[in-house]
Amino acid sequence: MALGILDTIGLAATLVFAIPVAIYGIEQLVSGETLFGVALLAVAAAMVLVPRYVTTPDDIPGKAAEKAVGSAVKSPEKNEEPKQQE
Repeated sequence: MALGILDTIGLAATLVFAIPVAIYGIEQLVSGETLFGVALLAVAAAMVLVPRYVTTPDDIPGKAAEKAVGSAVKSPEKNEEPKQQE
């Protein structure tokens, strides 16, 4: 699944916060704090995955517009040559 520019920037910003949480979780696992370490790793994973896979109310208008444009404008098939106007 390809990401656009804004999606890539958003993912990078999320990773800036998620990576330190994950590293601290790993440190806690190594030091013997298993429950806390696993919880921190779960939080770090949720920070990255939830915005990517969960639809929020802010996403609904964009998805509706994308679906409407996709159904109104059909892209030509690969084997089909574009028609020239005469």
